[in-house]
Amino acid sequence: MIGREEVVRTALSIAAIQQEDGGVPWPEGHVDAWNHVECLMAMAVAGLEEPVRRGWEWLERHQREDGSWPMKLVGGAAVEEGGETNHAAYVAAGLWHHHLVTGDQEATERRWPMVKAALDYVAGLQTPRGEIVWERDARGRASTYALLTGCSSIHQALRCGVLLAERLGDPQPHWELAADRLAHVLAAHPEAFADKSRFSMDWYYPVLGGAVRGAQASELVEREWATFVVPGLGIRCVSDEPWVTGAETCELVLALDALGDRERARRLFADIQHLRHEDGSYWTGWQFANRKHFPHERSGYTAAAVVLAADALEGLSAGAGLFRDVSAPSVPPSDPDRCGCTPARA
Repeated sequence: MIGREEVVRTALSIAAIQQEDGGVPWPEGHVDAWNHVECLMAMAVAGLEEPVRRGWEWLERHQREDGSWPMKLVGGAAVEEGGETNHAAYVAAGLWHHHLVTGDQEATERRWPMVKAALDYVAGLQTPRGEIVWERDARGRASTYALLTGCSSIHQALRCGVLLAERLGDPQPHWELAADRLAHVLAAHPEAFADKSRFSMDWYYPVLGGAVRGAQASELVEREWATFVVPGLGIRCVSDEPWVTGAETCELVLALDALGDRERARRLFADIQHLRHEDGSYWTGWQFANRKHFPHERSGYTAAAVVLAADALEGLSAGAGLFRDVSAPSVPPSDPDRCGCTPARA
């Protein structure tokens, strides 16, 4: 394990790459709302109030009238105009996390309209069956398909939005209904989503996002464990490449922690520390056949995932239980032949 001092150093490595306008970029320079929010969450755990404040101001400036954010921004200008639903939704998870960590009621109330607009944008792109399509493009056209990883993240964000609404006395029952419907599709209709099964995220994200728990979640984890986990190194990003990545490994740590499997969670977290740089940042991944860092970069989102995993395991902040506690209230029916849903795909 790494202690609080190491966690703060890692969060400071995120603050070091934050741009003047408050955006936290990918290594190649663009900013998207999802990874930006994750970095703000990590810096909040470490108590870095000023970078976090600037990051929330960035979100406020760049939210569009429909509640979304451009898919990619460079230098504050949109370079990809489409609005991803999971990007917009994650702002709710970020604000609930910030509220838990800081207890700052005034900031939560001030940012609440931003979250309402974002989640209404997301809920408006839910299909009659329950999945939520992945984007609305630059011309305003909704996509024709949904992504399992993205919808799993959206599920958690909708639950966070409901908790925020309850805390602020502004109920949003349509979000709870949307989350319930989405949880069922995630648990019972994997065929509703585009096939991205070579990516490890599609394996564990239904657990991480809280849609699948209990025996079904344990079975899901075991099903692909040998496919993705590389003992002593972490987990593969994709099943067909000799490449482990820090962010995915730490997200699996969070999923295991949510299931109470803390022994394996701690083991995986220890395994991935080979990616730690001396300044507290983290290499994105390791190509273990060539024995080289790949890509040759240290990413803010990887550092953020490390901080959130460390917090979950060690209870460093009041937001440590975010991925553990925010989940569907009950296990949805998992028999697609008895649920009455229209088949997702032939």
